[in-house]
Amino acid sequence: MDEHTYETGRAIRSAVLGAEYVEKAAAQADDFSGPLQDLVTEYCWGAVWGRDGLTHKTRSMLNLAMLAVLNRPHELRTHVRAALTNGVTREEIREVFLQVGVYAGIPAAVDSFRLAREVFAEVDAR
Repeated sequence: MDEHTYETGRAIRSAVLGAEYVEKAAAQADDFSGPLQDLVTEYCWGAVWGRDGLTHKTRSMLNLAMLAVLNRPHELRTHVRAALTNGVTREEIREVFLQVGVYAGIPAAVDSFRLAREVFAEVDAR
């Protein structure tokens, strides 16, 4: 493991998802799942999110589209929140999911809209 890339990833992951989320994921890691947490932190968040080629906002919008198409609601819920943190507006989230509907199917868009509305309600309730 490259310690610098890992620490960069941990910092970005904490900034985007929240320190509490990252600490909880680390605390729940065990001998089985710990290597996955390390991989996610180092490679996803450090090696890729840590690159200069795209803004975090753009990366968030890409993640929303990909997770919607892959039908990964748990991760999509997390990344709708992350997108809001990264400055993606609700209107931009709507546009991403409309694009998903056209290119990947209406059922994916319908589920994504439903999930996003739930997240928006949770965020508004805070």
